Amino acid sequence: MSLEQVSKTCSHGGLQGVYSHASAATGTSMTFAVFVPDHAPGARLPVLWYLSGLTCTHANVTEKGEFRAACAEHGIIFVAPDTSPRGNDVPDDEGYDFGKGAGFYVNATQDPWAANFRMRSYIEEELPAVIAEHFPVDMARQGITGHSMGGHGALTIALRDPPRFRSVSAFAPIVSPLNCPWGEKALTGYLGPDEASWREYDACALIADGARLPDLLVDQGTADSFLEEQLKTQLLEQAVADAGMPATIRMQQGYDHSYYFISTFMAEHVAWHAEKLNGQAGN
Repeated sequence: MSLEQVSKTCSHGGLQGVYSHASAATGTSMTFAVFVPDHAPGARLPVLWYLSGLTCTHANVTEKGEFRAACAEHGIIFVAPDTSPRGNDVPDDEGYDFGKGAGFYVNATQDPWAANFRMRSYIEEELPAVIAEHFPVDMARQGITGHSMGGHGALTIALRDPPRFRSVSAFAPIVSPLNCPWGEKALTGYLGPDEASWREYDACALIADGARLPDLLVDQGTADSFLEEQLKTQLLEQAVADAGMPATIRMQQGYDHSYYFISTFMAEHVAWHAEKLNGQAGN
């Protein structure tokens, strides 16, 4: 799996790079960012995956997420993929909440989306193989986090495969796409009208159906304009309470949906992941 280096720069003693490669999953070129902290020769480091939200690319968190100092301190590789396939031949929609920039981390089954919009396979299978081949990662120590649509992605990917991740967190996640306009539009468009097929892409439904995580950290701003209609954090609070699943869900007074919010709590999330990822040596 060959990579093209788009850019690389020193930061906090490590290297921040941006790379592209030909994706078999999406049938397009895909771009992602990786921060590798300074480390001893031959060392294998834990990896924290960050999934971005609607309209974003890898660049949003890379430029505004303020994660590098914490990752350098704790010795964690930080990987930020794109949110959807790109290219002139990729189908799109006029709305910001569907099509390019809005892949929703699903494998689409409906035309014309099915050919390219296979972000679930890309994130769960293809990109991890690329990262494992080209970077000094210890794949026995993986954590995952994300924002908004990316928080939805992080929660559902982890809930479908709990043994893979030692740590899971989210910033202002879409917790139940079955019960919000963003989710209803995306899942109908990508998967069709049968809501039974949507459940594997809904964190609250997965928990209700028996999926569990050993722990979870979620931060949500109280001044987030999407909280009531789209994010519905209370549904996740109820789901974890009903399931008896450990979770820390923090309502942060006065914070909105922006990267001002994310960057404020990013270092805490990285430290929380680090405690779990560094708690036991990997293979």
